[in-house]
Amino acid sequence: MKRLGALVIAILLYTAIVFYFGWSVFTWFTNMVQVNPWIFGVVWALFATALIIGRIDHRLRLFQVVGAYWMIVMQYGVILFPMFTILIWVFPNQVTLIGWVIFSLFVLIILTGTYYAYTPVVRELSITMPKKDSKLNELKIVVASDFHLGLLSNKTHLKRFVKLSNIAQPDLVLLVGDLVDDDPIWFVKKGMSEVMKQLTSTYGVYGVLGNHEYYGKKIPLLIEEMSMSGVRMLIDETILVKDSFYLTGREDLTNKKRKQVSDLAPGNNDFPWFVMDHTPSNLLIPEKEGVDFHVSGHTHRGQMWPNHLFTRKLFELDYGYKRKGSLHAIVSSGFGFWGPPIRLGSQSELWVVNIKLGDVEV
Repeated sequence: MKRLGALVIAILLYTAIVFYFGWSVFTWFTNMVQVNPWIFGVVWALFATALIIGRIDHRLRLFQVVGAYWMIVMQYGVILFPMFTILIWVFPNQVTLIGWVIFSLFVLIILTGTYYAYTPVVRELSITMPKKDSKLNELKIVVASDFHLGLLSNKTHLKRFVKLSNIAQPDLVLLVGDLVDDDPIWFVKKGMSEVMKQLTSTYGVYGVLGNHEYYGKKIPLLIEEMSMSGVRMLIDETILVKDSFYLTGREDLTNKKRKQVSDLAPGNNDFPWFVMDHTPSNLLIPEKEGVDFHVSGHTHRGQMWPNHLFTRKLFELDYGYKRKGSLHAIVSSGFGFWGPPIRLGSQSELWVVNIKLGDVEV
């Protein structure tokens, strides 16, 4: 009953916000041209419900795209529309000009955010691990997460990743969850497997599940597609690679029955131990269990300013690199994006990590 009450309140609040935003736009439009309020209301309602409509059937993908951009309106409208209201109260004869200023700010947000979403950057890091039994002296690892491959984080964007990763000439590629945007249907339909197959590395390409793979409820299909793409998915599994290092892929936190880190610990702790876990929920545990290198994603670094303020509060490490004792941890902001194809305060990225296996850093 409490959940129903909370849902009703959320719907009423959302409806009120949508109505206020629509009133603001309608006020601006009618100051310039004649607009039928009923037609405007229907169109505005379609915008506001586009995300829901788009999930009814994949053939309604136009609504999915519209819904993604609508999220930008909701995110920044809470700032810009009150500005519009205040300014037209102060300058009632300047409604048209004020409307154009607010509209221009939305356009600037979209253009800037689009650039940072579709122009990935390579982050480089060098670390040392005191593991002497490994046959290797060094490793170069490409780390990327949160591709959300689908309609907007598309095949072309995946090609950008493959190109940048291959330029780095890595020994290992780690794909740390949320590889597809819920349903792998667009990965299949757009032939993204052929692009993923072009990834090159010395010791293989490995991936883990994220929360969005669970939302899509087609995990077997995803695993099959990744296998055909040359990506080995590790599902609560630890493997020994090249008799030189251990690699663990954890189930996502969404699966409440996933194994503990201790259950996945290798027998020989003289080899380096790398762990992929989509959500950086608790770094104290891998530190305690002797993990050397822990990689995550999930947070997107908030993706759109100022959401990073919330992720910073939720996670000990919501972005970047941190060392805790002998543990080296990385949380990536992701190569793709969820929902709106924009990033503000973050940028699409992959990490190239150069690991020296030998003496401890001073």
